[in-house]
Amino acid sequence: MARDPETIEREIERARDALAENLDALSERANPKRLVDSGKESVQARLDDPRVRYALIAVGAILGLALLRKLFR
Repeated sequence: MARDPETIEREIERARDALAENLDALSERANPKRLVDSGKESVQARLDDPRVRYALIAVGAILGLALLRKLFR
């Protein structure tokens, strides 16, 4: 069963438009700047947690004291 050439052209154009939209969406999702920003937000959210923040402060203080002790011995 043969199809009308105009119908075929419209289907091809719709397929092209859909492909272009998909490629735009993929390029936006895989944008390195967006991935970096997302990573920064994730790290900032974890650092905003008091348990993580105070644990890191404690580790830094212990390392600082150990370094000072090593220097003055």
